[in-house]
Amino acid sequence: MLALWLVILIIFLALVFDFLNGANDRANAIATVTATKALTPVKALILASVFNLAGACVSTRVAETIGKGIILPDDITLVIIAAGVFGAVVWVFICTSFGIPISVSHSLVGGLLGAGIAAGGFGIINWEILNNKVFLAIVLGPFAGFIVGALLFSIISWLLYLFFQDTPATETEGIFKKLQIISASFMAYSHGMNDTQNAMGVITIALLAGGIIPVFDVPLWVKLSCGLMMALGTFVFGWRVMKTLGWRLTKLEPKHGFAAETGAGLAVVGASLTGMPVSTTHVIGSAVIGGTFFQSLRRIRWSEVEKMVIAWVITIPLAALIGGAVYRLVLLGL
Repeated sequence: MLALWLVILIIFLALVFDFLNGANDRANAIATVTATKALTPVKALILASVFNLAGACVSTRVAETIGKGIILPDDITLVIIAAGVFGAVVWVFICTSFGIPISVSHSLVGGLLGAGIAAGGFGIINWEILNNKVFLAIVLGPFAGFIVGALLFSIISWLLYLFFQDTPATETEGIFKKLQIISASFMAYSHGMNDTQNAMGVITIALLAGGIIPVFDVPLWVKLSCGLMMALGTFVFGWRVMKTLGWRLTKLEPKHGFAAETGAGLAVVGASLTGMPVSTTHVIGSAVIGGTFFQSLRRIRWSEVEKMVIAWVITIPLAALIGGAVYRLVLLGL
């Protein structure tokens, strides 16, 4: 009976986490498209919800990494899962309340990592997966976003110079606003392939550890409930983070938004196909910066970049500390 209640608690915590994931991360797909006024926020939200859910149903590689790749399967327990998710929820709630765009994926990794170490020491951590997929993704994600965003914007600028020199700026801006609808859809789709799977992985491993399912296979109801909670989180609580990505990092034009969304989407899809839980926040943020970096450094608001870098560095350690502390407190209660 205790195991069943723990599974129910974990499902609840995972859905709360997913709500906050939507509040902090789902804005990644629609921040630039609303900042450039290519779409209204409501239309952008509907578009993001549809394509995010579509992406979530395509692949579960990241869910497997989160569910089976942080702590060794033979050592994971329901208490570790619950403590880890709770630690991630606390950290994401704090950052979202202040409008700080963080990696929600890495918050969950940190929470599970801290709870696992508190429970069984460093020996129960799956360091091979952490090194080859999680930690590598921390470095490669922002780098890939920056490079692809900068490369795409350079190509766009070159094409505009060659073929659209005499075209009025308002006309080219209108073209890129229409193209942004496609790029925002692609970004939302890629986000579904990666970040939506965080809670899916947690719920599925809890169902497996609780003996409710025989193998690690994400049920359809888990995919749908996680997708719906993310959409709700974005609509209710995600606007402060969206302002940071869309308005505060740099002065965006439609061509910047198109380059950033397309570049970030390509980077995230590539990571998702290999099961890497990347920070879509930092990928799209880096792509936004990359799209304007070689045009004018003065357009970039470096104080906002500094906040993102700090959050990027401290997320896993602080989430791990919270997750480990929660596990110890639970043991004292038991």
